[in-house]
Amino acid sequence: MLRRLTTLALLLPVAAGLAWAFWPRPLAVETATIALRDISVAVEEEGKSRIREMFTVSAPITGQVLRIDLHPGDAVVQDETVVVSLRPAAPGLLDARLKRVAEAAAASARASVGLAAAEVKQAEAQLTFIRTELDRAERLSRQGTISDRALDKARLDVSTAAAALDSARASLDVRQKELERAEAALIENGSSEGSCCTEIRAPVTGRILRVLTESEQVVPAGTPLMEIGDPGDVEIVVDVLSRDAVEIRPGAKALIDNWGGPPLPATVQRVEPSAVTKISALGIEEQRVAVVLDLNGTEGQDALGDGFRVVARITVWEGKNLVAVPVAALFRQGGDWAVYVVADGRAELRLVELGRRNGALAEVKAGLAAGDMVVLHPSDQMADGVAVAPGAAD
Repeated sequence: MLRRLTTLALLLPVAAGLAWAFWPRPLAVETATIALRDISVAVEEEGKSRIREMFTVSAPITGQVLRIDLHPGDAVVQDETVVVSLRPAAPGLLDARLKRVAEAAAASARASVGLAAAEVKQAEAQLTFIRTELDRAERLSRQGTISDRALDKARLDVSTAAAALDSARASLDVRQKELERAEAALIENGSSEGSCCTEIRAPVTGRILRVLTESEQVVPAGTPLMEIGDPGDVEIVVDVLSRDAVEIRPGAKALIDNWGGPPLPATVQRVEPSAVTKISALGIEEQRVAVVLDLNGTEGQDALGDGFRVVARITVWEGKNLVAVPVAALFRQGGDWAVYVVADGRAELRLVELGRRNGALAEVKAGLAAGDMVVLHPSDQMADGVAVAPGAAD
């Protein structure tokens, strides 16, 4: 009997320890309390800054651009600062075939000048002879020897010969100019002629943004040489997905961040009406729409230059004093959203109807009320009716 009591005394503590070890304990959970909060929904995308009005200075004529001494950041004044100087380009070299053709054209022009000069001399001699005939006809007419018709015919011949002489002289002038043109075509590898230089002045007061052609060189007409703009007049361009763009309206508030300075408030100026196809980093085709934002003149935006990378958060919806649940408490139950509500020390599965939501909070339209306590990040051990030990509530 004593042995049994001793054995029982030894087994009772062991049994009590095992019972305590395997007794169900409440599941420790992190909780949050439902409250009335303000919720805002925003579209966040990367964008870049750009000068609102940028002017590109181009070569107005084909010529040789002198070296540009201005550099990006230099200030210029409209219609005063000379930003580019051009002079006529030197003639190019002629290959053997082109040189032979030009020499033959010059020789032909010289021959034409000689022919035209001979025609002038012939016309002058003809006019001198016909004027002599007119003088003889006038003397005979006074004596009544010839008819008036013959006198008129002599006068007509003089006018015709004078016109022929004028035509011959004009033809000689034409041939001489053709000779000059043919000889000019033979000029090669010489210095450029003409007054230097054609000066281009700044089209706007601001600063030079980029110098596209710095060294002295020959450029065709229309070649971009530099870009000028006002760094103080900056706007932000953000490419957003087309499905997000439909919710953005002109005048919506935005915040510009992650550009290297303090966050800058901005306002949506316009949403462009057409989208473009772009390839994402994952190789997916996306339809993107450009949204243009105006900065609100906040102190510090002067450091934001042209082409800077920024992150824009554009507010598309705001709600005040809404029943809000943390997104971390939500999970899918079939096709519905659900949460675990802590009631009397146990988890209660409850379906909820949601409205708008952002990355942290969701609007609750039905299923929860202010003051309810919900479980955050429910694990796979959680189930309806499970005892829980709530942690710190936010």
